[in-house]
Amino acid sequence: MNAQPWKAPEEVMVVVEPGVCGFQCIIRAKRIENRRVHIGITGSGCKSVNQMAALLEDILLRDLFAPPSRNPVFLSAEKAGCHPSCPIPVGVLKAAECAMEMALARPASIRFER
Repeated sequence: MNAQPWKAPEEVMVVVEPGVCGFQCIIRAKRIENRRVHIGITGSGCKSVNQMAALLEDILLRDLFAPPSRNPVFLSAEKAGCHPSCPIPVGVLKAAECAMEMALARPASIRFER
């Protein structure tokens, strides 16, 4: 069997189901330069997430490693009024990591057990 070399995707797409609010969204991350990824967030009925999307366009490689208090993704979520436990900012960072070839696209979840 011939193994094909791994090739970075043209665009990474992540669907986030944030929970009880029901405001699912689609996050697209596309590498546009060596250390820059363009982010698009669509499909959400949440005004805060839509405002965050308007504030956040590109993510740099260094942003992936910035702590939450200085991370532009978390800062845009805070400025837009997103709930502190909203998983969408983390989804943005995971999509950006994959688009920059810093991580493989693998499912991530938060699951409540009874």
